Amino acid sequence: MSLALVHSRARAGVHAPLVQVEVHLSGGLPFTQIVGLPEAAVRESRDRVRAAILCAQFDYPARRITINLAPADLPKEGGRFDLPIALGILAASGQIDRNALANYEFIGELALTGELRAVDGALPAAISAANAQRCLIVPPGNAGEAALAQHAEVKVARTLLEVCAALNGSKQLPDAQVPSTEPAAPADLSDVRGQQHARRALEIAAAGGHHLLLLGSPGCGKTLLASRLPGILPEASEEEALESAAIASISGRGVDPSRWRQRPYRSPHHTASAVALVGGGSHPRPGEISLAHNGVLFLDELPEWNRHALEVLREPLESGTVTVSRAARSMEFPARFQLVAAMNPCPCGWAGDSSGRCHCSAESIRRYRARISGPLLDRIDLHLQVPRLAPSELRGDAAIGESSSEVRERVMRARTRQLQRAGKANAHLGQAETSRDCVLSAADSDLLEQAMERLQLSARSMHRILRVARTVADLAGEPAIQRLHLTEAIGYRQLDRGGIGSEG
Repeated sequence: MSLALVHSRARAGVHAPLVQVEVHLSGGLPFTQIVGLPEAAVRESRDRVRAAILCAQFDYPARRITINLAPADLPKEGGRFDLPIALGILAASGQIDRNALANYEFIGELALTGELRAVDGALPAAISAANAQRCLIVPPGNAGEAALAQHAEVKVARTLLEVCAALNGSKQLPDAQVPSTEPAAPADLSDVRGQQHARRALEIAAAGGHHLLLLGSPGCGKTLLASRLPGILPEASEEEALESAAIASISGRGVDPSRWRQRPYRSPHHTASAVALVGGGSHPRPGEISLAHNGVLFLDELPEWNRHALEVLREPLESGTVTVSRAARSMEFPARFQLVAAMNPCPCGWAGDSSGRCHCSAESIRRYRARISGPLLDRIDLHLQVPRLAPSELRGDAAIGESSSEVRERVMRARTRQLQRAGKANAHLGQAETSRDCVLSAADSDLLEQAMERLQLSARSMHRILRVARTVADLAGEPAIQRLHLTEAIGYRQLDRGGIGSEG
């Protein structure tokens, strides 16, 4: 029978659906046809495969070859199907054992010489192959990434000839290995001089997974503070790390195996478009918010961002996912990120500074700050003014604050309490869970109502205050929210829409 079946994997968002490559040889004039919704790069594989088969000293059948990529309604893209197509042709023509293909899956682009080149999405393919209890064979360029799927059996082949030798039993392919490189240590919080109030807010944000807005004059340390947040966050679980690595894998940027357990930190430029943030393209790819999944997204110069680009963040901030819809395809990407934003207090940047150098009018300050919409500001839990440091605090012999490891210990203890109580960080509590876990006394409830009236807070802001207060109590090791915890949480809402137009 001139028919062979080879298993492979497509790329569909963070998933890797199974693709069965069916190859049939029949009589007639020599011709190779690929069906099953292939894009241009897949259709061109017939020329790459022909050259690779001939260079590997095999015969290319002088017959009519029909290649079906099933399921037929799943779009196929890229050169990832070159290797399975070549193996299907060789198996259908009897040059390799077709029965040996049943327990394997294959991905890889073929060079004309028969060498295997890396493709996108090797990690999701390895995870899916492990679930199907089949061994995945990948090019060397994908070996370290695919090996991150610890329960998967992944083999590495350099050429088409090596794969054929392994299938015929004359060669053993090596297992994929994670490179044994030392991961780079994240930047340390001890580099931040002074700024005790900002350090405290950063610790609260890390403990509860809260979003943070830093407002201050140029050079006061906003970017430095934001870059130190990943170093005090709890270590990502294996599931979280694999999710983040899978997104990096399908984005085309690849996965650095030495850093895959570290939470991602993304800081796009303020000229980035809405599509760059949320993802898109004719073949949808993840954007910055998905690349920051389970990590930190830092947006500097927040009022300078395009208004439309900022507004697309509103739904992902609440849901933790983003759906990219195009005419032919729709993809859902995870986007559970922690937002840290920074902005100046006015157009010149010096409003409220003790130097008195700001001459911006109250109206220009109001217009500048109004570039950030109220609904977006509502979704940011902590608003913090970062003062400019005195020169004495910047001296080389000035006191050094706590290191990231010291702060991280307190953060992890607080996060452990949250996971034991609700199974999630406080920032992700639903409305019913907030009502259950963030109970106030009658007097404290009255205080919160007064603050809502005075600051013109929304119901969403009130719930976020309660969650921040719960995190402050967790850091203090208290089972119930006290007035001290509540007043601190309220103090972080000073830039809400009711007062964002005010000076200073």
